[in-house]
Amino acid sequence: MDSVSILPAGILGKKFIPDEYLPDGKDEYYHRDSQTLWPEERWRHLRSDEIGRLVKNNNRSDNWDEIFVTDQFDPGQIRNNEFFGRVRIGNVRNVILDHHDLKVPVGITNSMIIACDIGDDVAIHDVRYLSHFIVGDRSILSNINEMHTTNHAKFGNGIIKEGETEDVRVWLDIMNETGCRSVLPFDGIITADAYIWAKYRDDIALQEKLKEITQNSFDSSRGFYGTIGKQCVIKNSRILKDIKVGPYCYIKGINKLKNLTINSSESEQTQIGEGVELVNGIIGFGCHIFYGCKAVRFILGDNSNLKYGARLINSFLGDNSTISCCEVLNNLIFPAHEQHHNNSFLIASVVMGQSNMAAAATIGSNHNSRANDNEIQAGRGFWPGLCVSVKHSCRFASFVLLSKADYPAELDIPLPFSLLNNNEMKGRLEILPAFWWSYNMYAMARNSWKFIKRDKRERKIQNIEFDPLAPDSVEEIFNARRLLEVWTANASLLGKGNLKDNKDEDELARIGRELLLGSEEGVDALEVLGENMEKSKRKVVILKVYEAYHAYFDMLHYYAARNLLIYMNENPTAKFSSMCKELECERECKWVNIGGQLIADKDLDQLRMDIGTGKLDRWEEIHRRYDDLWERYPLDKQKHSFATLRDILGTEKLTKEQWLSSLDRVVEIQELVNERVYTSREKDFSNKFRQNTYRNEVEMTAAIGTIEDNAFVKEVRKETEDFKKMVAEVKKRDMR
Repeated sequence: MDSVSILPAGILGKKFIPDEYLPDGKDEYYHRDSQTLWPEERWRHLRSDEIGRLVKNNNRSDNWDEIFVTDQFDPGQIRNNEFFGRVRIGNVRNVILDHHDLKVPVGITNSMIIACDIGDDVAIHDVRYLSHFIVGDRSILSNINEMHTTNHAKFGNGIIKEGETEDVRVWLDIMNETGCRSVLPFDGIITADAYIWAKYRDDIALQEKLKEITQNSFDSSRGFYGTIGKQCVIKNSRILKDIKVGPYCYIKGINKLKNLTINSSESEQTQIGEGVELVNGIIGFGCHIFYGCKAVRFILGDNSNLKYGARLINSFLGDNSTISCCEVLNNLIFPAHEQHHNNSFLIASVVMGQSNMAAAATIGSNHNSRANDNEIQAGRGFWPGLCVSVKHSCRFASFVLLSKADYPAELDIPLPFSLLNNNEMKGRLEILPAFWWSYNMYAMARNSWKFIKRDKRERKIQNIEFDPLAPDSVEEIFNARRLLEVWTANASLLGKGNLKDNKDEDELARIGRELLLGSEEGVDALEVLGENMEKSKRKVVILKVYEAYHAYFDMLHYYAARNLLIYMNENPTAKFSSMCKELECERECKWVNIGGQLIADKDLDQLRMDIGTGKLDRWEEIHRRYDDLWERYPLDKQKHSFATLRDILGTEKLTKEQWLSSLDRVVEIQELVNERVYTSREKDFSNKFRQNTYRNEVEMTAAIGTIEDNAFVKEVRKETEDFKKMVAEVKKRDMR
């Protein structure tokens, strides 16, 4: 078949929808008319004097009767153009449009326009080929090589049109290179949708329904036009094909945009800049993509950024995230992810948000297997440090920090808030549990605060839990304490020459608990080894076990009491007895992070069942279920907190005395948080070596301020005082 065909003259701008796909009684413009919603009486034919003026201005049309205008039409603003097919032009006045000091006159010059609708006061200049687009009011199109829409355009959605076969459907191969976890992109998809779809591959009914729902969410008929929303600016660009662009979008200097939905609004304006190439994707509201970025088969969540040559392929980048320079392949990344520096690499992973990839980090090398079907799963707060290299397949609990190292084997780290160290000198892996709480409180406490401040989304469709201490991480802490108990018991029994195999796990946990609640010196003298954490024969040594065990206890206590105080604050008449009545329940131990939102595992099972059986058969209904669960979540978390406090105190029924005592203790913990926030940050100011680059203390203060100037330190101090007042008020209620 010839790659370049010869068609008859007069076909340009006609027969956009092939006859076999045109419904009875419809013309090729029926979708176009439904997209514009302009009343028919708005348009009129050109007058003979207007045609004469247009011809004099070096304009040409294959049929002037196919050119429609409004009553406010200045033909003097239309020069050196070719028009083909039906073209409708809104108000054209002799005025100037100004955008960032780019001033251009309203009108159309030096362009080829094929079957387009053009809004009021639009400037189109030097657009060599503009075909089958609807252009919104007060938009600027300037110096563009090619801009057209095909009759089978899908605008980035993973659907097929009439007459197309399955092999043209666009899938996103997230979480795994092989495509075994593929999902269909669609306008409006959020990370929760992608995670449920990709994770639960064994739920066949769910998989079939999600594909069906996605296909049915969009009209599969042919003939939709590309759209440019009002007050968009597109300039100095090469190829734009099959794109749908929201209002107030700014596009400049791009190489290629193809098969995309680009969401934008007046309050959340999306910008796409120099040297960018984007193919087969959905771009959220308020995104920024600049400076040579490449993205293919991708989804970009709201308020996210690609910068400085980033490569995003077969991946979903969640809301409020930034990737600069790096290479990211086959990933599902939850909201609030940061990844910078040209030598960072992330592949075939699910990273559950609030994460940061340091320079030279290499997360995922598939060369440790016969096939490229391995994966990495990292909980919230994943933070691999400088030059970290991690192999497939690994799993990490929440808020795991990896120190600089080339980790030689697969890892399974169930201890949250931990620091990992690959000690090559001693030939062992070392893990310091509860590191964030004990030694990096500033970063931990600031975590929630900074992500909330950076959340610029106007439309918060994806619900996100930003607090490091939440039901998912708390349940990991419960599990971690159990493991520390068992491993401590093993270390003690082995040290005494006893065989641990003679004890069941419950008995080991009891022995370990007694040791950990006893003397610190006795526990510190033991070499406590973790089990099933690294695929190697070397030791995995747990450091500062006693300190970590008690730090975990304080974290549980702090989580529980703080959320119960929130309950009391939200219910000003509540007392201990009424709190017990509403919140008393068994502790829900299984929670799932779906795209940043935490839900109980049983609720997720019900959601999956309702989708699989057709009870929920539209994405809007699924999202409404997320919102219903999110609305219920604060109370669910408070119930979980109540059960947590009861369980860590070892009582079947919480008493008022225990409650009041726990309030006293949580004040002490809050003061400890305040102190540790200060001291962990203060090190940056008192560090002698950091002072080396300044002539004197005055210069250093002028450059970076003082610890007392730190906004977050001040914020935590104020929160601590407010916290103590709230505790005092709650205690008064039960004293009356």
